[in-house]
Amino acid sequence: MPENKWLNKSVFVTGCTGLLGSWLTEDLISRGANVTALIRDFIPGSRVYKENFIDRINVVSGNLEDYYVVERALNEYEIEIVFHLAAQTIVPIANNNPLSTFESNIRGTWTLLEACRRNSQIRKIIAASSDKAYGEQKTLPYTEDMCLSGKNPYDVSKSCSDLITRMYYHHYGLPVCVTRCGNLFGGGDLNFNRIIPGTIRAVFYNERPIIRSNGKYVRDYFYVKDAAEAYIVLAEKMDDSSLMGEAFNLGNDMPKTVLEITDDILSLMKRTDLEPVILNEAKGEILEQYLSSEKARKKLGWEPGFSVRDGLAETIEWYKNYFTETGK
Repeated sequence: MPENKWLNKSVFVTGCTGLLGSWLTEDLISRGANVTALIRDFIPGSRVYKENFIDRINVVSGNLEDYYVVERALNEYEIEIVFHLAAQTIVPIANNNPLSTFESNIRGTWTLLEACRRNSQIRKIIAASSDKAYGEQKTLPYTEDMCLSGKNPYDVSKSCSDLITRMYYHHYGLPVCVTRCGNLFGGGDLNFNRIIPGTIRAVFYNERPIIRSNGKYVRDYFYVKDAAEAYIVLAEKMDDSSLMGEAFNLGNDMPKTVLEITDDILSLMKRTDLEPVILNEAKGEILEQYLSSEKARKKLGWEPGFSVRDGLAETIEWYKNYFTETGK
């Protein structure tokens, strides 16, 4: 029987009520980890509540930006491994409210890392950045050696938090790695202004899906179960200290336009008669963003287990059950 590297490990997760956080938390619980989560807001629709695994974790209530709350949590629960996923992740909200986004994404990151620096028990930290941290580049796909040059509020917040995280390794020797994922999707994403959950909801209720842009924006779409597995693999591989301070792109390496991903959903739901409404109203977003995960595949031995289409099929089923149960 292979060794269970997670049994009774004390793990701290920020952002556990979010899309990736909920799937990662569930995975860690299934592996026998002792999970402690920092939760700011009660979100009854989150999978951690709806699917009843909130009672299987320790919950610390408070803000990530509150240093003393974070310091207490790390010490009292004797944390060894940290997954930092908490962030304000919605681009339009960041454009409208940059200060709150900077507080969550930048201040929240340095607060957590400083508390970790002052705690000798912390062995591994994985911090979630984003492909948006690269900003607009002349050459695609993004690779990890490219400069981080965000210019829009959300992109800048991720560029800054990414640089701060790796500074804590280079200057203080903190045991960190950074992940840069494409656009995550999967069951449990309740931000219906995003193209995938929004399209599924529209089709479920027999409505034409809405595309805010012109439909030609190109993005990576990365299934959340593959992302959660990649985080687990990376944490285990960090037993090799040579990986500390590294950044890893994570994705399917199969970029699609917004219109293509919408058409995939319409096809899977057998409603190609529902022609999308293209508003062409998106502002402050980069036309083409996609990354190469070759480094993660080679150094970590990781591969995504789902194609985009297979991930979409599972996601659609999750939302069908959700809408049937909730009626919204």
